Amino acid sequence: MSQKHPVIAVTGSSGAGTSTVKNSFEHIFRREKLTAAVVEGDSFHRYDRDAMKKAVAESEKDGGRPISHFGPEANEFEKLETLFKEYGETGGGETRLYLHNDEEAAPYQQKAGTFTPWASIKPGSDLLFYEGLHGGVQSDTVDVARYVDLLVGVVPIVNLEWIQKIHRDMNARGYSAEAVTHTILRRMHDYVHYITPQFSKTHINFQRVPTVDTSNPFIARDIPTLDESFVVIRFRDPRNVDFPYLLAMIHNSFISRPNTIVVPGGKMGLAIELILTPLILDLVVASRKK
Repeated sequence: MSQKHPVIAVTGSSGAGTSTVKNSFEHIFRREKLTAAVVEGDSFHRYDRDAMKKAVAESEKDGGRPISHFGPEANEFEKLETLFKEYGETGGGETRLYLHNDEEAAPYQQKAGTFTPWASIKPGSDLLFYEGLHGGVQSDTVDVARYVDLLVGVVPIVNLEWIQKIHRDMNARGYSAEAVTHTILRRMHDYVHYITPQFSKTHINFQRVPTVDTSNPFIARDIPTLDESFVVIRFRDPRNVDFPYLLAMIHNSFISRPNTIVVPGGKMGLAIELILTPLILDLVVASRKK
């Protein structure tokens, strides 16, 4: 981990809501006039969409354990680690884009489900911002988290995570409920071994907890709203957290443990900006003194 060129990562499972947190970061960068080199986690998948389907089918032959986008077999963990290390040292590195749909693919004259070529990060950025599945991943060969200056976890309770994934994949991607359920089950081994361990390494976790019944996520008709939730915010090191200030600024918030504050779901965006803005500015100021 090096503060010469700060690396910030938001990590969370598929359907966890990392995109919502990403929007809050973008507000901070715009307001504070910071230039971020944005890296999407999907860019470091090993296979394009067609190749992934074939790789999954091959892995499942003869009852084998299926690979998934959560695990090392389907990702370029080494390249992600190299990017974080190189950016921290030089402010450079290589990344690419995964083109999710026809709209994203059209400017590149490629088809959806493919990658753009690897390209160098433009010089002059203030920090690198990663959002995806593996911002703090560790395997037998890599430890990505050690190169991250600020690691943020987005961790809704698992039933809510599944509800969000099922609704997103059915409504935005056209999958059936059965297909999404199969994907959840197929990924479970990798979820346990490569996704959840990251949240023990994060500096801050934001965990959304609904206040409505989510006991059977596979039949839920709608996603609980932010106003139907609380957000549990856990700090790895609470010594420099100004809890009285946060309690005063966020109405109806409360302390549940010495390292944890709970805020109403509708105040999640406000909490993210109040908590993370000074941390980001401290990193940038420190980097400019190097």
